[in-house]
Amino acid sequence: MPGDEHEVKLGGFVIDIRRGSQLIEIQTVSFAAMARKLDRLLAEHPIRLVHPIAVETWLVKPGARPRRSPRRNDIHALFDELVSMPTLLDHPHLTIEVVLVTVERHQVPDPGLRRGRGGWRTVDRRLRDILGHHRFETVADLRAFIPAGLPPVFTTRDLAAAAGTTVDRAQKMAYCLRANDLFSVVGRDRSGYRYRLA
Repeated sequence: MPGDEHEVKLGGFVIDIRRGSQLIEIQTVSFAAMARKLDRLLAEHPIRLVHPIAVETWLVKPGARPRRSPRRNDIHALFDELVSMPTLLDHPHLTIEVVLVTVERHQVPDPGLRRGRGGWRTVDRRLRDILGHHRFETVADLRAFIPAGLPPVFTTRDLAAAAGTTVDRAQKMAYCLRANDLFSVVGRDRSGYRYRLA
């Protein structure tokens, strides 16, 4: 936007964008890597943490038609990062904005890569489309992730099925929602913790 300042030095850190009094940080991965910056700056500045999530990824290779990667994501991928700082939204100066996007990964052959990487190296990432965005300003906004139809006492498998996500991601969701007093633990058995809505 007009008037935005980019790559601004502040308090020993570099800020992606300063828009008036607001600081905007674009973070694709590792919220934990921002812990020191957030601890230092949130006390005095409102911060918007923009987190793009690639819902679809297209692989672009020389001499071949672009193809869609079988790996897909959705809004629940936020918990992959939030799990390292589950009470982040407790701070009144912080807003998390999730942007759902389609991206292209441009790859070139690289015989030096490990076999598990397929012999292709990503040399560029490009935005293809913006599909939507979601803003989270308070802990209460995380209630939007709680799916309808959960039984009174439920496991992370129940949560995964109701939310349409994986059990691994449902475990991260449960951890974060429990840390923010939205879930409470009522017991544990061989299948894991049993929860209810707090």
